[in-house]
Amino acid sequence: MKSALRKDLEPVSGSFVIKELTEPYFDPNWHFHPHYQLFLVEQGTGTRFIGDSIQSFDEGDMVFLGPNLPHLWRSDQRYYEREANLMTKGIVIYFSEGFLGDAFFDRPEMVFLRQLLTYSRRGLEWLGETRTQIEKAMKEMLDQAVTFDRVLSLLTLLNQLSHSTEYRFITSEGYSNTVKPSETKRMQVIHNYILDNYQQVIQLETLADLIGMSPSAFCRYFKTHTNKTFSEFISEVRVGQACKLLIDGNLNVTEVSYECGFRTLSNFNRQFKDVTGQTPSQYKKSYLELL
Repeated sequence: MKSALRKDLEPVSGSFVIKELTEPYFDPNWHFHPHYQLFLVEQGTGTRFIGDSIQSFDEGDMVFLGPNLPHLWRSDQRYYEREANLMTKGIVIYFSEGFLGDAFFDRPEMVFLRQLLTYSRRGLEWLGETRTQIEKAMKEMLDQAVTFDRVLSLLTLLNQLSHSTEYRFITSEGYSNTVKPSETKRMQVIHNYILDNYQQVIQLETLADLIGMSPSAFCRYFKTHTNKTFSEFISEVRVGQACKLLIDGNLNVTEVSYECGFRTLSNFNRQFKDVTGQTPSQYKKSYLELL
């Protein structure tokens, strides 16, 4: 486990970084860094945590994150099993605010790009035709040499994003990162424990003791750093897992309910609708209609 939440990127020769990631699972550490990040999942499934958002991810998931926005793509448990022989794959672009000079984005011509960068501080998920076109552009950029043409390709990509309306914000309005690098270990322990035990009954007292806090202090700490109550966070993790199982179609609604840690079907239906706005059956039907 890494002990620093703030993540520094490796020195590079160009003005920005683009690379393809191929690993058994995505980086399991919750972290942030001072760079903008555009990330495309080419292969792999799991749960992504961005700021105060908890969502499932699948192939094609594409997000644009502003500086110092905490994030984690947690691969499904099966990716950690050696005998499964699975791999994850993604393309990531990193660039700093001043990668083309300190005042580049302050120019009048950059008004749309400046708005895009501002919006990215809440995190943006890209959808529809925009996502398809940007995926194609990112793959082409991987093969480009470190020349002006590659810089031009990035600016063209950002310009396209800045004029698109096919996005949705990821974090809640007003979210801000209140986590200090020194608190990494605590937050990592919390994430790991919940993700490893969401199928079981999770006692608040157990987690509080695990990080050396009283239950009341833990509740305050948790709400401050996740913008959610302890029970809301666990509910969203369980519902996220339930969404994936419903889409897989191998289990019925009752089986999904118990597989994801809900003790009664009525409680599952209520919490699922609170999080998604739909009942489990409606959610599954809506997904099938998109196919």
